[in-house]
Amino acid sequence: MTSYNRKGAHTTSRLSCHIVWSTKYRYKVLKGDIQSRCRELLIQICDAEGIEILKGVVSQDHVHMHIEYAPKYSISSIVKQ
Repeated sequence: MTSYNRKGAHTTSRLSCHIVWSTKYRYKVLKGDIQSRCRELLIQICDAEGIEILKGVVSQDHVHMHIEYAPKYSISSIVKQ
């Protein structure tokens, strides 16, 4: 995974963000099939939107993602998806 600058007509940008989601009350519910399905969905959504996952971990009670994204997206719109 190499980091790169996204180039537009008059701009060059490199936006990255570290996002963390946690389960309600930090219950350890992301196990087994749920954990693997969560990972698949995150990869699928990021691929469809052109978001590059630099590092991602699905733990039992939270999810970490370090991503690079295009300037057309806001962080809130990425998290909503």
